[in-house]
Amino acid sequence: MRQDIASTPIPRLDELNSIVNLSADRDNAPQLEQRIMLTLYYAPGSSSFATHIALHEVGATFETHRLSIPDKGTHTPEYLAINPAGKVPALAIDGRILTEVAATLFYLAKTYPDAGLFPPDTNIEAQAQVLSWMSFVASGLHPVWNKGLDLALPAFEIADKRLGDSEWAADTYSIADIHLFRLYWRLSGVNDLAPGSFPNLKRHHDQMLQRPAVIRTIEAETSGT
Repeated sequence: MRQDIASTPIPRLDELNSIVNLSADRDNAPQLEQRIMLTLYYAPGSSSFATHIALHEVGATFETHRLSIPDKGTHTPEYLAINPAGKVPALAIDGRILTEVAATLFYLAKTYPDAGLFPPDTNIEAQAQVLSWMSFVASGLHPVWNKGLDLALPAFEIADKRLGDSEWAADTYSIADIHLFRLYWRLSGVNDLAPGSFPNLKRHHDQMLQRPAVIRTIEAETSGT
């Protein structure tokens, strides 16, 4: 469940902690004491898109703060106090800040294991395959997707061959698919790619677009709320 609070000022970290403490004081039931307060700081269409999708995938209750990169919303003093790098995503977890896409995806997958976004600890090899894809996307695709097609196309050709005819990046749907989809979605969205350029990535992209969590995230980020 998502609650957008973009129209309100960005709370300071001490204010986030105060909110958490007050909530704990009010709610004495054990099950409520263990409830996690999540706030996503995001900018539409940016790297935070992946974290936004994952929050919907796991069914978490969360709030959002919408920021504008063109308006330098990630470089205000208030936001830089949250993430000095001036980047999104930033995920506040009971007032504590977690940054970087891979870290937030991993946190959500492990915190909500029933969503099945990360293989169980009984399958170390499957976990390693997911991490391999996450590392490849972060180091091989993210740095080049918007640096011109001369750099981007060879990198995405590797990704297309690596995916092959597999339905998902690893054995089953995982955070690796969210991470991969976000980069190809951006590449194809800003470039007029030749038909049939990346058939495997295109198939994966189209599958992802059918997922309810992806649909909800796109609607949220394009609605202007």
